[in-house]
Amino acid sequence: MTYRFTTIIIQEGEWYVARCVELGVVSQGKTIEKSQENLREAVELYLEGQPQFKKYLSKRAPIITSLELKYA
Repeated sequence: MTYRFTTIIIQEGEWYVARCVELGVVSQGKTIEKSQENLREAVELYLEGQPQFKKYLSKRAPIITSLELKYA
């Protein structure tokens, strides 16, 4: 079965940090592509150790939005 996860990638210094929103798994790489590749591997390893992960996944698509905040 194929699952689709939401991924957020941000640049921190020279590294790209990739996060799987639904599972909270995080990885990094020197390029966007490498951070995605490393995240895919990290998620696969996570799921191997979590056979009951399906019960935590929502059948609905996540709502993704932004928040603007003025901070002094």
